[in-house]
Amino acid sequence: MTTLPPRAVRRCHHPVNLLHSTVYFSPEFATELAGVGVADPHAAYFAGRAAAMGAVGPGVVTGTFYNFNHALVARYLPAVWDTASPADVLAARLRAADATVRRLLGDAAASDGMAEAARLALRATEACTRHGRPLYAAHADLPVPEAPHLAFWHAATLLREHRGDAHLAALLSADLDPLEAVVSHTATGTGISPRWVLATRGWEQADWDAAVERLRGRGLLDAAGGLTEAGAALREEVEAHTDRLDAAPYEHLGAEGVARLTELARGFLTAAAAAGAFPSRLTGQG
Repeated sequence: MTTLPPRAVRRCHHPVNLLHSTVYFSPEFATELAGVGVADPHAAYFAGRAAAMGAVGPGVVTGTFYNFNHALVARYLPAVWDTASPADVLAARLRAADATVRRLLGDAAASDGMAEAARLALRATEACTRHGRPLYAAHADLPVPEAPHLAFWHAATLLREHRGDAHLAALLSADLDPLEAVVSHTATGTGISPRWVLATRGWEQADWDAAVERLRGRGLLDAAGGLTEAGAALREEVEAHTDRLDAAPYEHLGAEGVARLTELARGFLTAAAAAGAFPSRLTGQG
């Protein structure tokens, strides 16, 4: 088994995951989903990310996405499948990925570096496992696109969902419910902002405040809403637990391959962010 430097798994995953996520924030995604009849942003996201699992109902999406209010999910599922089939949605998502990556990265989308990143990321996915990972397992059944920038985006999707499924196991082990997980992550200073959560996840301010109080009651948040020493330790253990469950793809790739994929993905991410890939109020405490 390859021994990787400390935190190499999450350092590599971070830019790969963020590059994957650019599609869901893009105008191309909204346009392509609207083109198959799914114009509402919530419906588009739920359908776009869940379509690989088939025409699933709200319970499956709430369970696998974890931090959305079930009432919000049930507002759009399963009704969205009466408008567009999973196959239609997956095709629209891939068209959106093509247009988004080309727009954000320009010439780099067709570069030798992109082809190399695709090879490395796909090699890492060879060691991903399906058991206990429903979102990953569903996406693993999809064909790999031929174009290197789409092959890379596909591999990034697999790596993202593989780690994401593992992360849910870590959150459950830490006894963090959906909103407690978000609140405690935001308190680290690296999570999505409360404003963004309330606007997109179906929760109310009262729900957020109640989660804060529960975490304070466990000694994980201080009076100002920051992490206590115990809270910081718990969040680090969640990430370390996730790293352990997600180590196989990166160990399979090897230390040199992981370092190179991290380097390439960071370069692409820097370019994508400079091109306006992410909403300005996505992260932070506000």
